[in-house]
Amino acid sequence: MRARSTTKTLALLAVLVLIVGTSALLSGAAGAQTGPSGATGHTGATGPTGGTGTGGPTGRTGPTGPTGKTGPTGKTGPTGKTGPSGPSHHHLPPLPASVVAHLRAVMARAMKPLGGHSGAYVIDLANGEVLFDDGGATPRNPASVEKLYTLSAALSRFGLGGTLRTSVYGDGHLEPGGLFVGNLYLRGGGDPTFGSAAFIKANYGAGTSVQALAKLLIASLHLRKLKGSIIGDESYFDSRRGGPSTNYGVDPNLVGSLSALAFDRGERGTLGSPPAYAAFQLAGALRHDGVVVTGRSHAGIVDPFSSKLLASIPSPPMVTLAKLTAVPSDDFFAEMLLKALGARFGSGGTTAAGAAVVSAFLAGLGLTPAIVDGSGLSRADRTSPLDVVSLLRDLSPGGRASLQRIGGALRAALPVVSESGTLALRMQHTAASGHCMAKTGTLSDASDLAGWCNGIFAFAFLMNHVDLTAAQDAQDTMTIALAKLSVPTAPAARLRRSR
Repeated sequence: MRARSTTKTLALLAVLVLIVGTSALLSGAAGAQTGPSGATGHTGATGPTGGTGTGGPTGRTGPTGPTGKTGPTGKTGPTGKTGPSGPSHHHLPPLPASVVAHLRAVMARAMKPLGGHSGAYVIDLANGEVLFDDGGATPRNPASVEKLYTLSAALSRFGLGGTLRTSVYGDGHLEPGGLFVGNLYLRGGGDPTFGSAAFIKANYGAGTSVQALAKLLIASLHLRKLKGSIIGDESYFDSRRGGPSTNYGVDPNLVGSLSALAFDRGERGTLGSPPAYAAFQLAGALRHDGVVVTGRSHAGIVDPFSSKLLASIPSPPMVTLAKLTAVPSDDFFAEMLLKALGARFGSGGTTAAGAAVVSAFLAGLGLTPAIVDGSGLSRADRTSPLDVVSLLRDLSPGGRASLQRIGGALRAALPVVSESGTLALRMQHTAASGHCMAKTGTLSDASDLAGWCNGIFAFAFLMNHVDLTAAQDAQDTMTIALAKLSVPTAPAARLRRSR
């Protein structure tokens, strides 16, 4: 069972706001490496076959990528990957050895009581230096840190402005006076926010209401009466209500039931299924606006050859869905987005198909974690701290050019220490407050944390088979120690030392 309660989840969801922009692309002239590299000719990490840029210390090994330039510390090869140059146009020198030694000592002391099932990895994004590595390459259970993978893939494949549409089709004909004779089909597109306006306002702050869809339908047909039924169609996804952690049965951790047509998180009401209940709610919204509906609502599947699209309404954009997922760590949203990835870009609207799409996205970055679901509820999910940090590095300013807008959107979607979501009550009044954003992860014996501190450092702490309180204390100690090096004055100080 998950440690986070339903009440806390919904309370946190209520305070979300729309993402208003994405970060600008900030990069220097990068040396070509297989791992992280600095700007202006300094080398980052060298990979097995990649070359290095001129000058600078060699960084850690990383995944392969495009052709690198020949440098004095590595072989010239076609598979070197350009590493990130950090959060500014400047290439910052390494931290003083004494500072790094102190940081490593603090982190080692924090990790020691947790045992051998925990790992940590921290890098300096400015130059690729590995600041701390304790079992960083060993795969572990990520819990909700898994959502970093799901959301990155969703933002990449759908696009930041991508949406999921809920549509109404008609199988019949329109007569004078606004009379539609035949059935209407409400077809879900996997929008996790779809529901009543009151529910959306109380829990999300942004979403797709059945009342808005009803008004669109009335306006498009000048509808006064429906001589027929409203039928809910959830066939865009399979009808499994949960994920792998419950053998696809209903999962209380989701606080809802998965369906391509999930109204108020998949409520069933007295009708027995989410699509039937959603259809019933649309009928109610039409009646509320003065439309007579004669038939009873139920579930079914629209015939695309005999039916015509009458109205359609989009979900909030993907940047907003990402924030609604990440800030409260919403498992229902994550699993819905995963199935949507499978439906749009994979073999179908299933958990397995969505996981395959996410895996393919990560494989393109040279990462091979075991992806089983979208939320991290499954114990079969496996990834290493090194894999997580490698993704964060590629998403950082100066990382992969194609991922810069995605990285900006993801950073804006994450909880901020002491300020929002699952980190609102942690590390208050410390150097980390307001300076670090990260994704938390919690299962009954796993506690994880991964993210950025001020855009200067990337970190991942994956702690399995641990006491949750002890693990969070260790994470807080390590994050605060890192944040002390990344407060706004730190980059300027390091630049002064380089002059």
